[in-house]
Amino acid sequence: MDFIRVMRHLSMGRAAVRRVFPPRVLNAIEQAIRATEVRHAGQIRFAVEASLELAPLLAGQTAQQRAIEVFSTLRVWDTEHNNGVLIYLLLADHDVEIIADRGIHVRLGREVWEAICHEMETAFRAGHFESGVIAGIHAVGEHLARHFPAHDGKSNEMPDRPVVL
Repeated sequence: MDFIRVMRHLSMGRAAVRRVFPPRVLNAIEQAIRATEVRHAGQIRFAVEASLELAPLLAGQTAQQRAIEVFSTLRVWDTEHNNGVLIYLLLADHDVEIIADRGIHVRLGREVWEAICHEMETAFRAGHFESGVIAGIHAVGEHLARHFPAHDGKSNEMPDRPVVL
C-alpha cells in the first residue's frame, strides 16, 4: 500500500474538482466535445473524479481499473458502431486514462491512447487543465474522424456534458 497515495486521495475532495473545473471550464469542454462530434460518428465522454473511495483505494485500484468501471457505468460502450471513447481523469493521481470501445480500439491500439494521455498529463502538470482536456478531446476526435467520418442523419448518442464523479 502506498501511504502517500492514500493520503493524497483522502485529502482531495470535490472542491478540488470545482476549483480546477469550474462551470465555465466544464462548458468549454462540453462545447469542444460537441464541436468535434460534428466531424465524426463516434462518441466522446469526459469524466473527472477527485479521488477514489477508501475501500477501492486500500485495495490498490488503479486509475485504469476505475476508468473501465466508469466506462461501463456511463454506458460508453452502448453506441451503434462501438466507437465510444471515455477520457477519464483521476485528479488525485493526475492520471488520465482513455478507454475506447472495440470498434475504434481495434483500429488504433493502446499506444495511440497512451500518447494522448501523456500529452494531457504534461499539460496538467503545468496547471493547464482546460487546455489539456480540450487538446485531448481534439486528438481523440481526429482519430474518430479518420476512422468513423460523420454521415447524414447522425444523431448524438450520448450527452456531451462532462461528468464530475
